[in-house]
Amino acid sequence: MTDETRPVCLITGASRGIGAATAIKAAGAGYDLVLNYAENAEAAQSVAADCHALGAEVALVQADVGTAAGVQKVFAESDRVFGRLDAVIPNAGITGTASALVDASIETIQHTIDLNVTGAILTVQEGLKRMLISKGGRGGSVVMLSSAAVWIGSPDNFTWYAASKGAIDSFVLGLGREVSGDGVRVNAVAPGLIETDIHASGGLPDRLQKLSGSVPIGRSGTADEVADAILYLMSDEARYIAGAVLRVTGGR
Repeated sequence: MTDETRPVCLITGASRGIGAATAIKAAGAGYDLVLNYAENAEAAQSVAADCHALGAEVALVQADVGTAAGVQKVFAESDRVFGRLDAVIPNAGITGTASALVDASIETIQHTIDLNVTGAILTVQEGLKRMLISKGGRGGSVVMLSSAAVWIGSPDNFTWYAASKGAIDSFVLGLGREVSGDGVRVNAVAPGLIETDIHASGGLPDRLQKLSGSVPIGRSGTADEVADAILYLMSDEARYIAGAVLRVTGGR
């Protein structure tokens, strides 16, 4: 039996990077958690253990949230374990392997859009069904993941990824206006050069070293620093913020 006075936060892609950092900070802030991961069960279990040590109840769900079936699986487990929801963080995302667009595979482009755009939108849709006051919820917050790629464009590396995050910015603007009067605030953070393994996953392991000099603040950022911004947007301190994209880029 879970403590119904504790808020519940659902995070996709929570086994590493920004998702893992956000999960741990949310646990420390008093949230119970639904944590989704795609493949790395060992890493996900480690994050769940860290959250549990901070007092959180944790439901861990393996699923590909780039598919409708995967999204449904995550929310079915959330309903089974908690039966309530207060925050949704659609964090799961990929860049695909770096290349010029002309050399990118159809599979790379399709998978990126399926996960970063369609999966994120479906995750939010399911969250709204449970949080909107008009649907019987108690209100809540959605914080999405945009990127500095939106205004940089990522030429020669990830233009399709930049496009996927541009879609998120438009979605946040529209949905923030659509549902803010029904108890749910929708915002996003836009990370810049952040120390996670997404760069190596995209085939550019030395990307941070090459580009950190372009950051006005003088260094790359950390997943914890992005998570701090996410927790702020989730909190009541951000109660008058809706439809906004907060840049976490060191001025880049």
